[in-house]
Amino acid sequence: KATTAMKYMLLSKIMQNRPQETSPILSSKSGLKYASPGIDAMAAIATALTERNLKKFEQVRGQFKSQIDEDAIIAYHLDDLNETLLEQNILRILEPFSRVEIEHVAELVELPLPRTQAKLREMILDGKLNSTLDQGVGVLIVFDREQVRSTYGNDENHY
Repeated sequence: KATTAMKYMLLSKIMQNRPQETSPILSSKSGLKYASPGIDAMAAIATALTERNLKKFEQVRGQFKSQIDEDAIIAYHLDDLNETLLEQNILRILEPFSRVEIEHVAELVELPLPRTQAKLREMILDGKLNSTLDQGVGVLIVFDREQVRSTYGNDENHY
């Protein structure tokens, strides 16, 4: 039970976006006492997340598949984390562009084109990405975030 509690403690640090805090836990006396493949998996995931490396994150998931998939809670949260990491990578990649080929985005993210298109569509519909897909041409058109003035909102209070 202590090993499971340790895995959940590491998962909580990872999900709170504080993966750097897992290293001191693992190197402590009690951390070394409960070393196991499941703990090693969580440590490798924390390292990949610290580096913000999606490819390494997915490699670790493949390498420790049995340890991760044996616990439904950990598997669910790491799937969610994978999607969040993918979104952050896409947003970072798209920053310098106002118009970019979808195929080029797929190459930069190192994902298949259909998966990239699906994720871009999801991000647009969720309002996480202010852009439009022109699939006829195979281009993503990125819009600047509009600043909404509070002028009109303040007028309502004066009537």
